[in-house]
Amino acid sequence: MSLILLKKTLQSYASRERKKTNEWFFKTGKGQYGYGDKFIGVSDPDSRKVARQFHNLPLHDVKKLLQSKIHEERTTALKILVHEFESGDKRKQKRIYDFYLENFKYVNNWDLVDGSAYKIAGTYLLEYPKKANILSKYARSKNLWERRLSIVATLAFIRSNQFGWTMKNAKTLLSDSHDLTRKAVGWMLREVWKRDHQLVEDFLIKNYKQVSRTTLRYAIERMEEKKRKRFLKGFN
Repeated sequence: MSLILLKKTLQSYASRERKKTNEWFFKTGKGQYGYGDKFIGVSDPDSRKVARQFHNLPLHDVKKLLQSKIHEERTTALKILVHEFESGDKRKQKRIYDFYLENFKYVNNWDLVDGSAYKIAGTYLLEYPKKANILSKYARSKNLWERRLSIVATLAFIRSNQFGWTMKNAKTLLSDSHDLTRKAVGWMLREVWKRDHQLVEDFLIKNYKQVSRTTLRYAIERMEEKKRKRFLKGFN
């Protein structure tokens, strides 16, 4: 009953206008990365409200929700997992971390990855660094979303001033041709730069020929204009 009620509650926030906007924003057209994804038109804040309301949903029902073809239902499932992970003890956190990776194939759009990867996988691996080699595995995956997880999850490390995994996976992913990976790498390099300017600037200079323009623009976004222009011009 709780799962049925959750879906009805989520539907009550749905908007036709937002549905159309989301379908365009998340590239659901034929040949685009989000092709086949279904939206009902629920905003992220409203999804969060529903997740808080139903945070005690049993894990087997969360799994059903995560397997849904409806994007906002998957979003809500992940928000529930994040809430339970953050409020749980170590035993519960391990259970949710394992569940998250076992069902990661349903975390299949960039917003789903970004809202959960560092909050669950990154935070868990920060606590248990001996298990963090899994990030290298994901960085070399053929699956776009696993590659994005491999770099976005490192945000948890960055916020603890540990930059090793970010820099290692950024290097691995420099050859990635997908725009969503390039943006994620640039984003994480920018987050590191906020804490260690020299580390990122040296990395960009050393690997300049391999860094895509997308990654570069994201990484240097917060630099002073004069320095940013030097990077864009390639120091000529």
